[in-house]
Amino acid sequence: MFTHVANPLPYAESLLQHFASVAGGVDVAAVAGLCTRAAAQLSACELSQLYVLDATHKHLELTAEWFEGRVQPVHAKGLTVDYTGEQLLQFSVCQNRVISITDLNDGLHDTGFLPAQGVPWRSLLCVPLLNAQQAVEGVLLAASREPIELSGHALSLGALGAFVCGQIRLRQQGVQSVMPPGLRARAAGLIGNSAAMRQACHLINKVVHSAYTVLLLGETGTGKEVVARAIHDGGPRRAQPFIVQNCAAFPAELLESELFGYRKGAFTGAGRDRIGLFDSANGGTLLLDEIGDMPLSLQAKLLRVLQEGEIRPLGSNDTHKIDVRIIAATHRDLEMLVGQGLFREDLYYRLAQFPIALPALRRREGDILDLARHFATHACAFLQRKPVLWSECALNQLANYAFPGNVRELKGLVERAVLLCDGDELHAEHFSLPSDACPKTASLSLRERMEQVERGLLLDCLRKNAGNQTRAAHELGVARRTLLYRLERLNISLDDIKRRAS
Repeated sequence: MFTHVANPLPYAESLLQHFASVAGGVDVAAVAGLCTRAAAQLSACELSQLYVLDATHKHLELTAEWFEGRVQPVHAKGLTVDYTGEQLLQFSVCQNRVISITDLNDGLHDTGFLPAQGVPWRSLLCVPLLNAQQAVEGVLLAASREPIELSGHALSLGALGAFVCGQIRLRQQGVQSVMPPGLRARAAGLIGNSAAMRQACHLINKVVHSAYTVLLLGETGTGKEVVARAIHDGGPRRAQPFIVQNCAAFPAELLESELFGYRKGAFTGAGRDRIGLFDSANGGTLLLDEIGDMPLSLQAKLLRVLQEGEIRPLGSNDTHKIDVRIIAATHRDLEMLVGQGLFREDLYYRLAQFPIALPALRRREGDILDLARHFATHACAFLQRKPVLWSECALNQLANYAFPGNVRELKGLVERAVLLCDGDELHAEHFSLPSDACPKTASLSLRERMEQVERGLLLDCLRKNAGNQTRAAHELGVARRTLLYRLERLNISLDDIKRRAS
């Protein structure tokens, strides 16, 4: 479908996440802002604009603009734009045509609707947005300073923009204000009705409108970024940037420059000033993922940001204030890292102002099948195919699997199964689960079933700790000799641990 993308799965994942994010917007400004952010990120452009036709269908209203890494205050520049005076917009609306220009020339095209800047705009994509009656309701625009091919994004941006126009109509009619909290949670991507998930959603609702720093705890794949985005999209900062930085992705020196920015000449290769992620997220939210892997040298600087609300870029002698909500996330035991001297105790207590522990999928009774159906529905919509049915065997197979990779693993398995399914029903063979993950429990005794559960828990814990028996015993709350006894009794070998870890 998206032949312009070298690796379609990440693009598809990102597109689906943006759809869910937009659906969770609580008002017109939030929905429009999330749309322009999504269009800019999906197309890798510096600018995105959303225009919506007014009730008379004679004027385009500039509803939202993403520029310079954030949603711009469009009210300050005048909302109404008469599209009859802008030939490119007029052509896209009146002719229902996609416009894709890879080398803009100011002598040929009037681009007065684009923000003025020092570097000229080179590439432009205008996508008309259609309603259910196939009438044009607006235009979604993306522009870049680089001469790049943007036409391949027209289909996905058109679908996203049309969805956004429908969401805007619902907000204008007041539908969102009467939606029950459960639907809002589902729109934000928080799916599940288990006791563990209800408790997590209760905590999220408590903190969403506050300025507290949130620490998200949980195993890899439990949805920490989804929760962080839900907190951002549901709060007062929803129209401002939401930026994610993985603290384990960069060495200390590069991570510092990414977060704080630098001034020209700060180090070899710093040929110009560059703003950091704290500045880019100003007014919005910055998610520091894998905070447990942040180097000690940076932890003291992060603590100052949290306490004083100010930063100093590399190579600068001056500090300046910022207004950023920090959300931290980790799958590691920060208390244990504090005890080992690998994480600052003062930073830990500052981050843990409001901790939320996200449950592992195996502890969310009944949620696996709800999530599987949800992911299958979205995958079918993305692939533009009819919804698939579920065989009883496939459902039983998923329900009996421990999912060491949690929701992320389930999502990948379901999307792959939908892609492999040539018929209209998903069967067990469409899911690439390990052979020992599908127990035949019909003829097992209670003791045998309990041993299977224990075996799965022990293997998950050992794999999580890279086979380290001491750390696994500490996490399980048992003596190491007790763990060794249980491993021997359940016939768990080193090869069993490595099989899924690799």
